[in-house]
Amino acid sequence: MKFHYPNGKKFIPLQQKTTSIKKTKDKDGTYGNRGMTLEEDLNDTNAYYLERQIAVIHKKPTPVQIVQVDYPKRSAAVIKEAYFKQASTTDYNGVYKGRYIDFEAKETKHETSFPLKNFHEHQIQHMEQVIEQNGICFVIIRFSTTEEVYLIEAKHLLHFWNRMNTGGRKSITKEEIIEYGHSIPLGFQPRIDYIRIIDYLYNPSSY
Repeated sequence: MKFHYPNGKKFIPLQQKTTSIKKTKDKDGTYGNRGMTLEEDLNDTNAYYLERQIAVIHKKPTPVQIVQVDYPKRSAAVIKEAYFKQASTTDYNGVYKGRYIDFEAKETKHETSFPLKNFHEHQIQHMEQVIEQNGICFVIIRFSTTEEVYLIEAKHLLHFWNRMNTGGRKSITKEEIIEYGHSIPLGFQPRIDYIRIIDYLYNPSSY
């Protein structure tokens, strides 16, 4: 079966490209969710939350457009070719203590800043809509060279995005991330305990 990305490039299964994918990066040095360690750690963390009935949070599936289907049998259909569509919103969503949670996850090799060009306008608009509905919305950023992970509330990301759109800098400095974000120490189980930060921000009585 053939899968293609929106730009027409052929999809290669993760097990066939693990080495090459870790050597590939954007011109700005920023990684999105492309099978990197951050995504795997968050998926393990969410599985931990689910198994212990702490929260129900899942990674959103990537939309796929099927373009070729064969029917070798009347009772069976085989997809021969399909394309990954660009994700329309953010990476993860779910519910925790009756509150809707929605967040994006990004990883960068930059050590002193996080480039904003790795976000898309439709993702920013989605975050604004979640905030308007009183949902919990944030971004988890990992500096891969130092293994530092931060949670930044979407309201702060929107501030930096608007600053860029009005002629300001096109990135968030490391100092700003430390000031406005919340550090998440890497653990074992769960690996990235972001619910602890959510409790601190939204449920202080239980923290």
